[in-house]
Amino acid sequence: MFGESPSSHPQTPGGRETRPIRVGIVGCGNVMEGAYMPALEKLRMQPGGVEIWAACHNDIQQAQPILHKWHIPRFIADYHDLVQSPEVDLVLILTSMPQHGPIARAALEAGKHVLVEKPLATSLAEARGLVELAKRSHGYLVCAPFVILSPTYRKIWNRIHQGDIGKVLNARARYGWSGPDWADWFYRPGGGCLFDLGVYNLTSLTGLLGPAKQVMAMTGTAIPERVVRGERIRVAAVDNAQVLIDFGASVFAVVTTGFTIQKYRCPALELYGSEGTLQMLGDDWGPEGYELWQNQLGAWQVFEETDRFWSWTDGLRHLVECIQRKTRPLVSPEHAYHVLEIMIAAEESGRDRCAKPVQSTFPLPALAEEAGLEATAHRIHDRTREET
Repeated sequence: MFGESPSSHPQTPGGRETRPIRVGIVGCGNVMEGAYMPALEKLRMQPGGVEIWAACHNDIQQAQPILHKWHIPRFIADYHDLVQSPEVDLVLILTSMPQHGPIARAALEAGKHVLVEKPLATSLAEARGLVELAKRSHGYLVCAPFVILSPTYRKIWNRIHQGDIGKVLNARARYGWSGPDWADWFYRPGGGCLFDLGVYNLTSLTGLLGPAKQVMAMTGTAIPERVVRGERIRVAAVDNAQVLIDFGASVFAVVTTGFTIQKYRCPALELYGSEGTLQMLGDDWGPEGYELWQNQLGAWQVFEETDRFWSWTDGLRHLVECIQRKTRPLVSPEHAYHVLEIMIAAEESGRDRCAKPVQSTFPLPALAEEAGLEATAHRIHDRTREET
């Protein structure tokens, strides 16, 4: 899998491989430099962590300062050459959204581990092929966002599945801002606010409540022209959305998202149960703790963030650890596919104002194992399946 026999890798007494995992990066833009390089630097410093072997970008002039700054030894012009290299173990895909699917496919076909930024792909057919390929590939496939990995999210998950607010009946989520001005592909077909922003909330809600059954939405382009890199462009993607999700058994949620939101001071997630309310403070990609109301206590309880250094790039650390320990990642391709189906259904619903069924399902993340709640999680998942 890594270009040499696993038995030749030095290991710790617990069987954990200590040879650094060699990373090839595809896409040297803002997300790489501002977010993933600091995460890679931390992993570089750990024994048996990672080694950045090469980077690939469509513009060598743009990439050169980044390669120099972060001491990346090689530039490869064609991503096919990078993913085919026997020196690369893990391919990190940080390109524009329409490129995610083809690059992930090439990397999986080459037997590599793959981390791809959100969304998994921009069409269901392409994403379906990746999910099936990942089942056969030697490498793991994980797709952002990694909201389910945050300590606060896990605590909320356990609170919900322990029944601390009773049965969740209604939920609300939001994430938005005024929109990027450094790349026009955000506003082209294959981009838009759902793929870039709403994906976080949808991943969070489905991770807590299980697979969605149907979607209704109102979507549109509220700001028809934008200034990107100093030039005025026409917007050809959804930049404003309200998405209503039906989880079955009269359990509903709404997601508010868009490149149309200047500021906000409300919680990222609100979960309304039969016996109380739970609210995540901050954003789900950057939690700041949570608040809990329980009818039996009659008071709000505030729980501060337990790890203020947690980053939304944590999927990289998680994937590296899973490779080293030979354990299955908590972030599944099936979950990413399900969220993509919801987003595409929401855009279709926004066009014709009709409810759209959601056909796919996914295994709930195995977060319950840490708290001994496996039976509860299985019962909840079985209920969602029975209603399909």
